[in-house]
Amino acid sequence: MTTNWSISIPGSTANLGPGFDSIGLALGLYLTLDVTLQDHWEFEHRSEHLPVNVKVEDHLVYKVAKETAERYKATLPSCKVVMHSELPLARGLGSSASAIVAGIELTNQVCDLQLSIEERCKLASKMEGHPDNAAASVHGGLTIASTLPNGQLELINARDVDAAFAVFIPNVELKTEEARKILPSNYDKAYAVHASANANMLTASLLIKDYERAGKFMEHDLFHEPFRANLIPNYHEIRQTAQDAGAFGTAISGAGPTVISLISKDRVDAFVAKMKPLFPSYDIKAVPVDIKGVQVTKE
Repeated sequence: MTTNWSISIPGSTANLGPGFDSIGLALGLYLTLDVTLQDHWEFEHRSEHLPVNVKVEDHLVYKVAKETAERYKATLPSCKVVMHSELPLARGLGSSASAIVAGIELTNQVCDLQLSIEERCKLASKMEGHPDNAAASVHGGLTIASTLPNGQLELINARDVDAAFAVFIPNVELKTEEARKILPSNYDKAYAVHASANANMLTASLLIKDYERAGKFMEHDLFHEPFRANLIPNYHEIRQTAQDAGAFGTAISGAGPTVISLISKDRVDAFVAKMKPLFPSYDIKAVPVDIKGVQVTKE
């Protein structure tokens, strides 16, 4: 009897303004893998958001799966992997983090490693380079994370986010590496203290569900948005128009170029309907918060 696994990983947004490289939020846009054991490796992409031709050896999911198996001294069997994705590449919606989480979970399942959620989260965060998107995709909901000097990942996960989000996805890519190059190498002390205070207020507001105040601090980042704003098409115009239409706050999603607005649940559909004709070159959609994280079905 052939064993099949269906693996679902939510995409994510990171930062929400000043929560730079620390805050992540899982979104209801998914990468799904249908995995079957066979005698050779094969990837089949069934989504416009995935590249048409990728060599197995160069495939991010394969490379992560192989590295995970080697790390745990397991033998990785050959698989056929059919992939669907609702996550456009290089748009700031966690496509690479979800692929990393997928590779780890694939090995966890087919090699029966029985990794804990903490082990999977720590490994994904290490491979991604920071814990924001990866932690959110593993856990679901809102994650606030930091790695201690000894390598220990500390994380707070809140799944009951009682708010809605709208994403403005442009038809242009922005690689994270490019968006990082534009950031300053250091910050003045007083500037950094102010930036940190804004991040603290954003975090506290989200945790006590004061979304109106959280929205204010989403728009007062000093770590990255002032430097990346000119890389984002219509950034200032979207922010002002969204505010006028009732959004609590708007920020760059991850490294961009997608922009995300925080809105009350009862207004998000009307908000999206109002925004669509104003920014016709954007794919604008209401996106729920995913609260489940990685999901696996075995048949």
